[in-house]
Amino acid sequence: MSRLFTGAAAAVTTPFKNNSVDYDQFRKHLTFLKEHSIQGFVVNGTTGEGTTLSAEEKTDLLKISVEVAGGDIPVIAGTGTNNTAQSVVLSREAEALGVDGLLVITPYYNKTSQKGLVAHFTAIADAVNIPIILYDVPARTGMTIAPETIEILAKHPNIVGLKDATGDLAHYSYLQTVVDEDFSFYSGNDDLALPYYAQGGHGIISVLANALPKEYQELYEKAQTDKDEALAIHQQLYPLVEALNVDVNPIPIKALTSHLGFGEYELRLPLVPLEENEVSILTNLFDHIRKDG
Repeated sequence: MSRLFTGAAAAVTTPFKNNSVDYDQFRKHLTFLKEHSIQGFVVNGTTGEGTTLSAEEKTDLLKISVEVAGGDIPVIAGTGTNNTAQSVVLSREAEALGVDGLLVITPYYNKTSQKGLVAHFTAIADAVNIPIILYDVPARTGMTIAPETIEILAKHPNIVGLKDATGDLAHYSYLQTVVDEDFSFYSGNDDLALPYYAQGGHGIISVLANALPKEYQELYEKAQTDKDEALAIHQQLYPLVEALNVDVNPIPIKALTSHLGFGEYELRLPLVPLEENEVSILTNLFDHIRKDG
């Protein structure tokens, strides 16, 4: 099976206005991303505040995403929850809407065993006929997908890749030894994009690519052809990547998407916006990078 994408996909933010989804600004943002070299839309995930979206909102966001993508780039729907049956329902609904793939997180809060992970992911993969990227983000779920579990799951024909947000490059090296070359690895950490590529990573599902899609795709391409230029891009982006750690994702990145004109700077509770001085630091760094670029 060919890869869903290589290079930079955006973990797309969801704009709100008066606590309602601003679909016009969402469409505008997707169009910007597509016009600036993004290689995929990842919708209704962590960065999209998927856990606060209603079923109807998720459906409408996916419909718009499929329309804007127009078959030119893949739409990957975040359908994972801590309820296997609900994840199956969401995954089937997303498939029916025409998405190209699914991003499925490990169960959180009622976290399971490795045996439970195999059963959970297999049940979802058995229920659909489109590719699935597993999502390992232990900082949010409290557990990591073990290499032995990846080895089992990678044998399922619908499980084609991993979004690796462990931040552990040694763990990634181990994972590479238990799958075949058709299995795709995507970094889930913007700060580790370049070293992840150096170890053979196939791309990134990026937060900052919401604001700098062209730069993140260029970083991937240069990493394949010009290591010095790739390092220069990495070093240019790194201060802003670090600055995004001022608060939990997606609080900081939505300050930048708003700065670009893609909706109000608004989040859904329990998330709250940054203070004005923190927003200024981010936007000044961002404007400096764009000016230099």
